[in-house]
Amino acid sequence: MRSILRRWYALARGELWFPHVPLAVALAGGGLLLLQQDFGGHARAYLDALLHGRFDLPASLLPPLLIGGGMLIMAVGLLLRSRLAWTMATLLAITGAASLLFGQHLQSHLLLVYFALVLVALTVAWRQFDRSSVAASTLFAVTSVVMLLMYATFGAYYLGGEFKPEITDLITALYYALVTMSTVGYGDITPQTAESKLFTVSIIILGVAVFATSLTAVIAPMVSNSLQKIVNRKGSRMKRENHFVVIGNGSLAINTARELQRRGHPVTRLLRSAPEDAETRDGGMDIVVGDPNSTEVLKEAGAHRAQAVLAMMVDDSENAFVILAVKELGGKARTVAAVNDAAHLSRVKLAQPDVVISPQVLGGELIAMVMSGEEVTPDFVMKHVFQRAEQPVKT
Repeated sequence: MRSILRRWYALARGELWFPHVPLAVALAGGGLLLLQQDFGGHARAYLDALLHGRFDLPASLLPPLLIGGGMLIMAVGLLLRSRLAWTMATLLAITGAASLLFGQHLQSHLLLVYFALVLVALTVAWRQFDRSSVAASTLFAVTSVVMLLMYATFGAYYLGGEFKPEITDLITALYYALVTMSTVGYGDITPQTAESKLFTVSIIILGVAVFATSLTAVIAPMVSNSLQKIVNRKGSRMKRENHFVVIGNGSLAINTARELQRRGHPVTRLLRSAPEDAETRDGGMDIVVGDPNSTEVLKEAGAHRAQAVLAMMVDDSENAFVILAVKELGGKARTVAAVNDAAHLSRVKLAQPDVVISPQVLGGELIAMVMSGEEVTPDFVMKHVFQRAEQPVKT
């Protein structure tokens, strides 16, 4: 069944839309349902009152407004496969479920189950959200600042009578929120009660945390992208044609690349992240950093013009997906897939690589043969280490 699903996934170009698009739609739908449940048909009336300078929104509606609005914005981040957006979406789904569970909502059990299912789906698919883009990080930063600003402004407005002088309008509340969030503190408006003082402390703490986190979230992807461009620029000096593309950062991939290079063959290594070891980084090896399952990254590595593409990652399923992606590009490159688990051998063969190499699977047989006094012949080793994919697969 898993093999059939993987083939359907490849045929439907699932890497382009699944699971991030369905999850984004589900999260946005949850935000809309939450807003609809709390606001109902009064949303337009509240909006008209706000446009005319009146703010008649009850305090109990502020949390669902922030949660529902945040879900709609984070759905865009999920479309970008951002890990940061996934984290925020998970927190918002938990917060939304908690507000339904402990709030005074009637007939909200179906929406609570819906949020629980969204949480389960987000948890199962967390590996798919591994990107760190400037666009997604900027979206997170803007969303965090806007939500904090709304919390601080409306909170100051609701507690207006507990300040000196009193806060009686939204403009003054916005002014107090910005002055407090930025930790400027002119002192012209001061809290007088315990509740207003605790509220002010929360604004200061959240303001510092949000600004620091948002700044880090925006700068980190920029630095990471710059490093990847530097690494890829170093490797672009080699003409990527009639070469070998070795994918993976395990011992098998590293040793294969070294031996091919030692024999004078042009080699390009495709890594998911920038190499940490100085020998690989500075040893003149042509390196491309990116997602090995992406056809664009494979094109950048010249997989469609290579002599052979060797998928040697530790995850057998990823090796099979790489083989399918290489075949989609066309070209005359031979494909080699490494298998680390004997249980996956027949499944990897479904991707129809030219050669399946399974040295770790062979290790147990060799040890058993040596211990039993059986003769180990070169033909046996070649037959079991390199297994042709066109051999019939046992079912």
